[in-house]
Amino acid sequence: MLMRLQKFLAEANVASRRKSEEIILEGRVKVNGEVIKSLGTKVESEKDVVFVDNKEVKIEENLIYVILNKPLNCVTTVKDQFGRKSVLDYVSEIKERIYPVGRLDYDTSGLLILTNDGELTFKLTHPKHYVEKTYIARVDKLPKEKELERFRNGLLIDGKMTSKAKIRVIDKKSFILEIKIYEGRNRQVRKMCAEIGANVKELKRIKIGNLELGNLKSGQYRKLSESEVKYLKSLG
Repeated sequence: MLMRLQKFLAEANVASRRKSEEIILEGRVKVNGEVIKSLGTKVESEKDVVFVDNKEVKIEENLIYVILNKPLNCVTTVKDQFGRKSVLDYVSEIKERIYPVGRLDYDTSGLLILTNDGELTFKLTHPKHYVEKTYIARVDKLPKEKELERFRNGLLIDGKMTSKAKIRVIDKKSFILEIKIYEGRNRQVRKMCAEIGANVKELKRIKIGNLELGNLKSGQYRKLSESEVKYLKSLG
């Protein structure tokens, strides 16, 4: 967030805003290594490095962790060039700026985590941490066992092999599959299903690791419990 330097110092609990102005005028503040004496200086709280008397000061973030049942037909980007509804519209009551962890496609619903914890976001989205994501897919026809085995062993998608995955039929009559993957490539589940001749008609993510969507209705969210946050941080 862009703000005047004296406001930043006040919110970082250095001193009151008026006292912070005195500290700036005395030349005791450095921003990105440069001594600042101008009261009109603005800083980006998430990017700029601020020192007072050669000691770094920061605004302590109130870390927020939210689970949302993402509805269909909304984007997981912060802004959309076509003006489509964003997942952030469903958590607008939260004052802190939070962001989706990874993404779910416009036409995919289900479990989405939103947070302002960058470290956790990295852990849950980086392929090297092997965080399992579980989906329920309704397809246009059931693949044969040999195709399911191909899926499990990895498929060539967009010129690159996918990691090993899990897939099983949970409803033969309705063509329902349970799929578990570790990666998060663009439209990966849909592309993998298409590769084995089973086009996805509906797709919903129901779990990340052992964190379940539960009985949250479409468009509803809740804050994660302390134990759930601790569990997510233990993954990888």
